[in-house]
Amino acid sequence: MNAVRHDLRFTSHGTACDAWFFPGVDISPFDGPSGRPVVVMAHGFAGTKDSGLEPYARRFADAGLAVLAFDYRGFGLSDGEPRQRISMSGQADDYRAAIDAATQQPGVDATRVILWGISQSGGHSLIVGADRVDIAAIIAMVPLVNGLSAGIHHYPQVGAAAMARSTAVGIGSAIAGRLGRPPTMMPVVGRPGEKAALTSPGFYDDYLAIAGPSWRNEVDATVGLELGSFRADKDADRIDAPVLMQIADFDQGAPPHAAAKAGFKARAEVRHYPCDHFDVFEGKEWFEPAVAHQLSFLRRHLVGERSAASVAGGVR
Repeated sequence: MNAVRHDLRFTSHGTACDAWFFPGVDISPFDGPSGRPVVVMAHGFAGTKDSGLEPYARRFADAGLAVLAFDYRGFGLSDGEPRQRISMSGQADDYRAAIDAATQQPGVDATRVILWGISQSGGHSLIVGADRVDIAAIIAMVPLVNGLSAGIHHYPQVGAAAMARSTAVGIGSAIAGRLGRPPTMMPVVGRPGEKAALTSPGFYDDYLAIAGPSWRNEVDATVGLELGSFRADKDADRIDAPVLMQIADFDQGAPPHAAAKAGFKARAEVRHYPCDHFDVFEGKEWFEPAVAHQLSFLRRHLVGERSAASVAGGVR
């Protein structure tokens, strides 16, 4: 099928964010009296919606779900200054604003929101989904859930000197920003040994393989300071919705053991894949199993529960 895609804009804290909306196929098993569920999707570390998200969005739309995929403020086609600066709290706020925008679209059931995140946004999905009653399900793919754990995970790859240098550059960029000076930028991804945020073997080619036209290979160096205090796993036990946690067992980017611990706290259904971080994108071996597990998970929890409720409602 060829799902219809509409461009739209929504506002987060006074700034316009760019999004795609897929209303989904006309007839859907997910449809209920108030409409159909909507999947709200965002990318991971310095990513943009045109960098590998559309294949997932189209699969959901073809299955009968509505989908809204968006760019964070300062990234992709969204407005916002400074550009390419990651704020963990700010991105979580953008996610919440995207939920509001998604539930205002025609045909959407505002009480059945599905949060979908990959890598860093997988962590955001856990944070945003905590303590909410309108979240019907959460899918966290190869999620980054603990910044400190990620730093320890990367230590053998980059070494003490590189990590200290990155911290110093991040502090310098933060100070420059407060003084009104231009930030220090660094590449998002590079080859092993290069000065970049991500330098694991294979990551450079894998990230560029999914990179869309709006993606830029640069990020404000203050991201290291943001990541250090990122703790999505702290919120996992406050999630009431069913959670699917998809873990790449050989993940060089997001520590698998941290994701597994967060999945346990969230009482999640956990799926393991014998692959690396980027191997769940279209064109890689584990894309098809990953998306199949996501659709199966959503059918069981959203279609199955609605059918059971319908049967129960008919009993007198």
